[in-house]
Amino acid sequence: MDKTKKTGLMADLGLLIVAVVWGTGFVASKNAIAATTPMMVMAIRFTVAFLIAFIVFFKHLKGISKDTLKAGCIIGFFLFAAFAAQTIGLQFIQAGKQAFLTATNVVMVPFIFWAVKKHRPDRYNFAAAFIMLLGITLLTTDFSTGFSFGAGDGLTLLCAFLFACHIVSVGVFSKDHDPIALTVIQLGFTALASLIYVIFSGELTTAITPSGWLNAVYLGLFSTFLAFLLQTVAQKYTSSTHAAILMSLESVFGSIFSIILLGDRFTLMMAIGCVVIFLGVITAETKWSFLRHSAAENGKNCEN
Repeated sequence: MDKTKKTGLMADLGLLIVAVVWGTGFVASKNAIAATTPMMVMAIRFTVAFLIAFIVFFKHLKGISKDTLKAGCIIGFFLFAAFAAQTIGLQFIQAGKQAFLTATNVVMVPFIFWAVKKHRPDRYNFAAAFIMLLGITLLTTDFSTGFSFGAGDGLTLLCAFLFACHIVSVGVFSKDHDPIALTVIQLGFTALASLIYVIFSGELTTAITPSGWLNAVYLGLFSTFLAFLLQTVAQKYTSSTHAAILMSLESVFGSIFSIILLGDRFTLMMAIGCVVIFLGVITAETKWSFLRHSAAENGKNCEN
């Protein structure tokens, strides 16, 4: 195996690790909110992530402009709102189910970008939106009792929408500002907003079980800081199609770990809904280009 292929393989492995870590994040969040309030979990998570990012990337913050600071805060607002909706919603929903509903954000992104930049989504985006709606219906419906859309489902879909807004805002602002600086600022904004909330709501406390602390710190160190760093490095050495497929496996790993570690139970219809949503995510992220490339390569081999 030549050096380029080996580097690409290692990059793909790195992105697979990111997907696994993000998948475990749903379980860690569920365990953490069992020990304290959702917003306290966020305060710990993002304070840990920000402090480490600030130390590691301090040189990127030297002499930052007001425009960069403003852009980072706008991105940070969407990040804070998205994680708040997700973490609060996790109190009312299975971690594995939330993993798949959160993944629908990638289908929403092209439509939000359409509203912002007037760039019409392609046919794959529209197909993915239809597939996503079908998957959500299957995942949130108990056909023995009827439609069962609860608070956890609503908050999770809100979080998916906010994550989509976050992705679009990053795409807009990163073109004119240092992306590393924007990342540190958004982590700092989210940490500060979470701390302000828990202080004024009276939720600020250190009386958290060791398990609660461990899970919250794990989220900050691994699911937030290290996962972001590994993703940033790995995506330099692999294709966007590979990255999209591998990182979309976050929802699959989230469900697997929730079943193994939390004892979540999925009905057959919920499982089908998860598969349908995953197909929608793959359609939106890759437009099935890897199948077309494979067919083209097979055609060339046949000609030879």
